[in-house]
Amino acid sequence: MPGPAPAGLFIYAKDAKRIAHFYETLLGMTRLHTTNELIVLENQNVQLLVHLIPEHIASTFEITTPPERREDTALKFFYTVPSIAAARTTAAALGGEVFSEQWNGPGFVVCNAMDPEGNVFQVREVIT
Repeated sequence: MPGPAPAGLFIYAKDAKRIAHFYETLLGMTRLHTTNELIVLENQNVQLLVHLIPEHIASTFEITTPPERREDTALKFFYTVPSIAAARTTAAALGGEVFSEQWNGPGFVVCNAMDPEGNVFQVREVIT
């Protein structure tokens, strides 16, 4: 995607490097830019900006292992993957999870998932 991205999202993370690696690997993204506070990932579908949570805020909560789901948010993104089964294996190896419950939509199947800090999102697989 040359030039400014037409769409994207921010994920705030206590361990930005770990979270960036998770999405980079799971969603097949390329790292475009890295600073101490921000890691920019991109592929043909979306740009993802992983932003480090400032220490004065990060020190007020703990990320557990396994992480607790952080799903009480106003927004949740979805991403289409080639295979939910493969995403489940990859997410688990990276400290996240693709949950077993799934739903069918018109032409796709979807599962909720979480990254290693408990941020909830969905993965979708196109079915034919």
